Amino acid sequence: MAKQKVAMLTAGGLAPCLSSAVGGLIERYSDIAPDAEIIAYKSGFRGLLMDYKIEITQKMREQAHVLHRYGGSPIGNSRVKLTNVADCVKRGLVQEGQDPLKVAAERLAADGVTILHTIGGDDTNTTAADLAAYLKTNGYDLTVVGLPKTVDNDVYPIRQTLGAWTAAEVGARFFDHVSNEQSAAPRTLVIHEVMGRHCGWLTAATARTYINRIKHNEYVDGFMMNDQLKTIDGLYLPETHFDMEAEAERLKELMDRTGFVTLFVSEGACMSEIIADREAAGETVARDAFGHVKLDTINVGSWFQKHFAKLLDAERSMVQKSGYYARSAPANYEDLRLIQSMVDLAVESGLNRVSGVTGHDEDQGGKLRTIEFPRIKGGKPFDLNTPWFQEVVDHLGQKFHPIDAGAH
Repeated sequence: MAKQKVAMLTAGGLAPCLSSAVGGLIERYSDIAPDAEIIAYKSGFRGLLMDYKIEITQKMREQAHVLHRYGGSPIGNSRVKLTNVADCVKRGLVQEGQDPLKVAAERLAADGVTILHTIGGDDTNTTAADLAAYLKTNGYDLTVVGLPKTVDNDVYPIRQTLGAWTAAEVGARFFDHVSNEQSAAPRTLVIHEVMGRHCGWLTAATARTYINRIKHNEYVDGFMMNDQLKTIDGLYLPETHFDMEAEAERLKELMDRTGFVTLFVSEGACMSEIIADREAAGETVARDAFGHVKLDTINVGSWFQKHFAKLLDAERSMVQKSGYYARSAPANYEDLRLIQSMVDLAVESGLNRVSGVTGHDEDQGGKLRTIEFPRIKGGKPFDLNTPWFQEVVDHLGQKFHPIDAGAH
């Protein structure tokens, strides 16, 4: 086998898998292809365009196991869409008249890269697919193998994306502390906003993990710290619709009876209603290079706070967001196992010149394989018929129904 030169990059938002995936790739190549050179482009596709890279030295290889202890990305992230020429020019990543795909391709060719690993979500990996197609059309044969990273767990047709399990666990731990704020003042409304643009999986999984975390708590009878104070009263996902008037009436009864209400809200819940409200008021809704609404400008949790605090006669209300705390965590045991299996397959696929994205293919019985790039896309909704979700719904006793597919 000809000597290989491997490059890797991480892109998009953070997830609790990036550091471990980078470490795992370095370890695996060092084990089975020790002669392969390894480099990393700093800050994702930005580093590829700007020629910012890290040479992985022998000492770095020997210490790669340390990366499994940390969150974040040891090689940096960014959000860059190579096919959005205007955005790349505006940000100074390429010059006027340059094609970012061509600049990136020529950089990979000049660096002698034969295998590129992209660790990111659907945007990262579809961008990698565009790059691979461009290179092939222009006579440069590059193997591109992606690893699916996103806490949203919303990539078709992949059963479980890297980092999502950890984010749910850490988000639940975060809220275990925040829930105690219910004891700080009478008639308190606490809203926990969880990441999830189009998919409610993470919010639902965080709620499930939190419920399981507190179910065996021991309390002292007679004090306020009890099951009711620690529980969740409402769960709101992009895939579900609820009647505002009926829900307010249900929650108002809880507030009157107990003195507190706790809600878990996906950051993509009621998105269409909120955007409509903003645009009707004459506001321009900001979008990123991929055309996605910039969620930090929407503040779904604040929208829920504004509406429900008034309807419930709350004397105190607050929104707490676990997103950055959860997505920056080191991978937990479940994710470390998943990362290892996907990394092993990614390296094997790279060396065997098989391009695609590693994952358990839901269209092929959940088999772990390298899935063809054209089949990768984002926006996969959470399946409300998932058995464990039915248990969460039963626990909450909340009424809602699936949102119309056309409105989602």
